[in-house]
Amino acid sequence: MSAHRPADAARPAGATATRHVALLILDAVLAGGRTLDAAWGGQSRRLEGMSARDRAFARLLVTMALRRLGEIDHLLAGLLERPLPDRHAIVRQILRLGVVQLRFLGTPPHAAIDQAVRLARAVDRAGMAGLVNAVLRKVPGLPSIAAEEAAVLNTPDWLLQAWTDAHGAPVARAIGLAHLEEPPLDLSVRDDAAAWAETLGGELLPTGSVRLSRAGDITALPGYADGAWWVQDAAAALPARLLAPAPGTVVLDLCAAPGGKTAQLAAAGARVTAVEIEPRRAALLGENLARLHLAAEVAVADAAAYDPPTRPDAILLDAPCSATGTLRRHPDVARLKTPDDPRRMTPVQDRLLAHAASLLAPGGRLVYAVCSLQPEEGPQRIAALLARSGAIARDPVRPEELPGLETAVTAEGDVMTLPSMWPERGHLDGFYIARLVKRAA
Repeated sequence: MSAHRPADAARPAGATATRHVALLILDAVLAGGRTLDAAWGGQSRRLEGMSARDRAFARLLVTMALRRLGEIDHLLAGLLERPLPDRHAIVRQILRLGVVQLRFLGTPPHAAIDQAVRLARAVDRAGMAGLVNAVLRKVPGLPSIAAEEAAVLNTPDWLLQAWTDAHGAPVARAIGLAHLEEPPLDLSVRDDAAAWAETLGGELLPTGSVRLSRAGDITALPGYADGAWWVQDAAAALPARLLAPAPGTVVLDLCAAPGGKTAQLAAAGARVTAVEIEPRRAALLGENLARLHLAAEVAVADAAAYDPPTRPDAILLDAPCSATGTLRRHPDVARLKTPDDPRRMTPVQDRLLAHAASLLAPGGRLVYAVCSLQPEEGPQRIAALLARSGAIARDPVRPEELPGLETAVTAEGDVMTLPSMWPERGHLDGFYIARLVKRAA
């Protein structure tokens, strides 16, 4: 934790105020260990007083700093005579934001440096504004870093090694490269996706999602107020598509919030019960369904112990995981997770899988999904389940079920999407998906 935190009493104005909010949020993530969404929410009062443009710039500053953190720190290490001690952690954050503007956002040097110095004078008690000025003045003259080197620098060593072990070094580097790009916005559409792609000026992806390269304020887009669509990465939309419930099918959606997959199942005509353990997230799920004019029962319960009144025909289990497949949209994950996180999640995933399998009616389908690139959270969990239970078997996914993503289907018939896929379209999140069936009694 930083010894010198940004002083709440300091209220810089104008452009400095925007950077001050970005500084508070970045420090909450990197020094305070909070997720980006939680840190952003913690500054809601300040953000409400800012224009939409300034809020967007503050968000861009923070996400770019997190996405390029390894590269930024590599550059700063070459400019500082010695590493800054922890008592100057807030100065380190100011320098990081300065490098973001100078290196990646094209901010004029005089403006970026002046604002960084003003920010240092406003929030730092140690008189380090001179250091900030001297260091940042050297940044524009630094040589560029090759893209592949940047991909390695910006990927934590433990993740790069895990992906290298699982997929080989070229694919691991390609994943790292994909994470450096700002992701497009994907939408799942209640009906007539082709028409909505045309209306919104987007691309209809082969798997049925609509992709927008520039969205702006999504609440102002046609169809939002009417509940015609919802935001959902193209990869996140695949588990419900592969479950493919017929109208009237009784479906359990376990660990359901925020409800994108619940909405897909309900839109397909399934009779859905969405199970979510956290009351706040369950309430959000209900609000999202109400906006979309879709019906599902919401149960606030532990998915590992939930006992439905009737045995479901199908179950979708989007299990909690390390979320290492979502670094494109959540770059804070790379900075907050450790090698222990996937290992800590595997007992939870095993309990959820075993319980889901016990609830399923004979002949019923179970789709297991995690937004993780770590093998211990995906194929290893399914291998363990199949070794324990003779009542469960794979229901292999066929390549033709994933148009445009045929290479994501594994030899076993599971699905592994990688962020390096679809480079010509803007990539997608990493997901592991297995489809299972319960043998008839």
